[in-house]
Amino acid sequence: MKASLRLLLVVVLAVLAADQVTKYLAVSRLTEALDGRSGLSRVSGFLSEQNLDNDPPVEGVFRKNTRPYRFIEDYWHFRYVENPGAAWGMFSNLPETARKAFFHVVSLVALGFILTLYRKTEPSQKMVRVALALITGGALGNFVDRLIRGYVIDFIDWHWRNQPGMRWPTFNVADAAICVGVALMLLDSLRPEASAAQPLPQGTSPQP
Repeated sequence: MKASLRLLLVVVLAVLAADQVTKYLAVSRLTEALDGRSGLSRVSGFLSEQNLDNDPPVEGVFRKNTRPYRFIEDYWHFRYVENPGAAWGMFSNLPETARKAFFHVVSLVALGFILTLYRKTEPSQKMVRVALALITGGALGNFVDRLIRGYVIDFIDWHWRNQPGMRWPTFNVADAAICVGVALMLLDSLRPEASAAQPLPQGTSPQP
């Protein structure tokens, strides 16, 4: 197996596993959906239970999400949220059928585009390859959510002392992987070009 393909598979599978395991823990610890279950029944409940925050409300159905876990008081909580849209809840008000189709198409196109970019990278572009692999893993993690449930599970809540306008949109491990990947891409773009580091031909003096 080529080293580039091995790197892609390792990073993508690691991100996907971390994303889905942490989402399982969010459902298990931050909701009551899996209470009283054990073994494979808990996994089945994780894959099948939906609308745990009862939003939009369903008559006769009670909320199954619980109070947030305060990891760092006033700054970092774990809070169960179902996001049917994109980042910051964009497009969440679209009709369900149109929304699902839209995000499925966009996700597949994005994954295809990212993998095409990855294939065009050179062996020397290790940071770019890691970045694209992180973005691929994150995109795939959220895509799996949309395929199974029609929404993405978010649970990491960063805020500054609950001040208005000082709360980052709730996110998950897949989102974090995408952000880190994009940051690495930006860092790589700021590096001096390789040609600038190459020695000058004989008889050529550097410009002042």
